[in-house]
Amino acid sequence: MIRSLKSLYHFFVAVAANIWFGFPSRKLTIIGVTGTDGKTTTTTLIYEILTGAGLKASKITSVHAVVAGREYDTGFHVTTPSAWWVQRYLREALDHGDTHVVLEVTSHALSQFRVWGVRFAVGVITNVTHEHLDWHKTFENYLHTKLRLLRYARIAVINRDDNDVYTAALPVLQKKRYVTYGIRRDAMVNPSTYPFKTLLPGEFNKYNILAALSVADILGIDRSRAVKTVASFAGVVGRMELVATKPCKVIVDFAHTPNAIEQALRASRDMAKKRLIHVFGSAGLRDHSKRPLMGKASAAYADVIVLTEEDYRTEHVDTIMDAIMTGIPPGKEVHRYPNRHDALVYALSIAQPGDVVIATGKGHEKSLCRGTKEYPWSDTAEIKKILKTR
Repeated sequence: MIRSLKSLYHFFVAVAANIWFGFPSRKLTIIGVTGTDGKTTTTTLIYEILTGAGLKASKITSVHAVVAGREYDTGFHVTTPSAWWVQRYLREALDHGDTHVVLEVTSHALSQFRVWGVRFAVGVITNVTHEHLDWHKTFENYLHTKLRLLRYARIAVINRDDNDVYTAALPVLQKKRYVTYGIRRDAMVNPSTYPFKTLLPGEFNKYNILAALSVADILGIDRSRAVKTVASFAGVVGRMELVATKPCKVIVDFAHTPNAIEQALRASRDMAKKRLIHVFGSAGLRDHSKRPLMGKASAAYADVIVLTEEDYRTEHVDTIMDAIMTGIPPGKEVHRYPNRHDALVYALSIAQPGDVVIATGKGHEKSLCRGTKEYPWSDTAEIKKILKTR
């Protein structure tokens, strides 16, 4: 009942915002990007391709927003803004003379009407894996919520290699124009049909790039320009970000789902000449069922696991770490430090040349929730500070 009332409230806010700001999306080319993982990198890549082609564009991501030429910091557990702010940003972009807006869209935004009334020219879905079941209850509900973006969009872009998503989306795709991308040859856009070079590590980033290139093709952007942008793109803050190279490579990444951890650690494993040391935790008061899966994913690639806090809120850190431990097989080297600073200190103290240390879960974020209070925090800044004192 309470949840229904909240949804009704968000709906009325969305209707009011559209009316108040004059339905700005009707005069803009809006590209929406959703998915469990890869949203921010794909959104940013599309924006860079658009601006590289000389188009006036805005973007809203969980890391960084550029709207009407102004930069906004969005690093405090925020992805898609409220419906009121979405419409306000779109109006600002339109008044500024922008023609395109790239919007990162979460499942919460789709289920809470935050993007209601937005006329999407293109809707991109990167993938759907285990996440947010505390809110959506079942994977099927989560998946079909993500698919709403494709229903809203005039043209759909979908990862052909994600069979669960592609199969579920078929009824939607049959009713509109769509483009598939993937590494396999039966995707319309693949590395053979659209060759590119990149500085970004990992197979997962190839998918992000192919999604962005699919959008570029739809919008008629010259392929040579798009590929040139991709080749020089160095990545997003807090996404497989190399923050130190001595005494070993140290990486910060936002991975906080089982799939994202697997992808990030697989790429990190390829960089490690010796050990891979993984520092991570899991958010409190969020999807409990993913915690053992996160432990399992870490254990598959990491030589040393250092469990710690990650926005534990009002849960006990030890309870969260215990749940992660159930997915880690016996015999794996595991260390537990409830304080994230202490965990990073330990990981860096044992690191030797040839090792790779990766801290996941916080990425770009600039705060850490303990209890009911947000404390200033940056994995990158903390790592650099610790290394300076060594």
